[in-house]
Amino acid sequence: MSEEEGGRIFFSTRGRRLVMDDEITLTSVGVDIGSSTSHLVFSQITLERLDSRYVVSERKVLYESDILLTPYLDDETIDDGTLRRFVDAQYERAQLSPASIDTGALVLTGVAVRRANARSIADVFAREAGKLVAVSAGDSLETIMSAYGSGAVARSIRERRTIVNVDIGGGTSKIAVCADGEVIDRTAVDIGARIVAFDDARRITRLEEAGKYFLRELGLDPKVGDVLSEATAESMAHEMAVRLLGAVRGQAPAGDPLLRLDPLGKHEIAAVTMSGGVSEYVYADAATARFGDLGPLLARAFSIELQAHGFEIQQPDQGIRATVIGAAQYTAQVSGGTIFVSPLDMLPLRNAPVIAPSLPLDEEEIDRGAVAEAIKEALRYMELDQTKEPVAVFVRWRGSASFARLDAFTRGLLDALSPAPDDPRPIILVGDADVGGLIGIHIKQELKHQGPIASLDGLDLKPLDYIDIGEMLESSGAAPVVIKSLVFPADSRLGKPT
Repeated sequence: MSEEEGGRIFFSTRGRRLVMDDEITLTSVGVDIGSSTSHLVFSQITLERLDSRYVVSERKVLYESDILLTPYLDDETIDDGTLRRFVDAQYERAQLSPASIDTGALVLTGVAVRRANARSIADVFAREAGKLVAVSAGDSLETIMSAYGSGAVARSIRERRTIVNVDIGGGTSKIAVCADGEVIDRTAVDIGARIVAFDDARRITRLEEAGKYFLRELGLDPKVGDVLSEATAESMAHEMAVRLLGAVRGQAPAGDPLLRLDPLGKHEIAAVTMSGGVSEYVYADAATARFGDLGPLLARAFSIELQAHGFEIQQPDQGIRATVIGAAQYTAQVSGGTIFVSPLDMLPLRNAPVIAPSLPLDEEEIDRGAVAEAIKEALRYMELDQTKEPVAVFVRWRGSASFARLDAFTRGLLDALSPAPDDPRPIILVGDADVGGLIGIHIKQELKHQGPIASLDGLDLKPLDYIDIGEMLESSGAAPVVIKSLVFPADSRLGKPT
């Protein structure tokens, strides 16, 4: 896949001697534990060597699991026993074992990620399901993943128009504005099919805070066990659809209690695609199954609102499986030889998330403050601004590497990542240009940074990547880098008309 086609590139596994192989085949798994449903996808990825890098040449789905309503023990915990049995059964039906999995990702999404035992479940399943990186997605990451997985990002390249993807799940809706192959704006709101659920007698069995909010807007004081009439459910779905459309159009006020991220700005929207579980009621003629929730009503109400306001509705490449198709793949690269690592025992380093800030490096004179603000904004965007764990900053260096330019850049970098001298955060830099060693030396020798530094070059990374950096190779002075990148559809459907 080329970048123009919206593909993701450079995937492989650790433990393989890539320089000896012209073609690599990987088996991957994606596991999505969502607020409404949980499911798996097993895939086979074929990579071919292109110069010194490997590119995805073919992606084949090996097995799509059944879809399970995510089991809960109570309002605070996920039923890990039932979930474990389900996952084990899907491995057996796929005729695969965890040992046969080269790579993959486990993603917790929507309301499920907020359950008390969500992170422990992710960690346990990641250890048992193969070589996985456990991702507690968060609203921002999930929004971006669903946009890529639905095909909206690739569609924005192909059609050269602004496409909005609305991923409507059980507990939340994620809205991504896609243009020129990027997610340029995103938000998420507490609107979903299972913010209220009911049994065959229409007695409420599950009630999220957002469900209480909408019912109170209708003048009701809801409780579990109350009967939810069809008329009330329709009124609730209509109000949810109106609020969701308002968020899409950038009309949600900053103080809207339903917002989980900052509101969207104003955009000229050419078309809308929908993904997530609710989308199955929009596009699938046979989607007649009922699960005791607002899914069918919300799908109909939102479609009516979109059409009433003149929006073109397009079919996505993936619906309910958009997020899980974004299963992470291991990616192996080897850095350039001009790198700087201090101390050497800081390597190996594992599971560092990547940010790719839009750095002001085009001008001859680099603005230190602008560098710091760009990095801080990238940290906020990826929800990494509160962590003290190492974060890898990807730098596309432009221009000369003069002392003055290096000095301004590195000072801005430290202002953003390690402003307190008594609490030096590890500095991890990865870049595409041949300046990694110079940057690292400048930070250590000129700025006297006391924390660990790893500055590598000759690499190509993107936001949503997670990287492992191995120990330096004695023969070359380079370092192997395993990139665990969120891979989106790379088969023939990506970016193609449906």
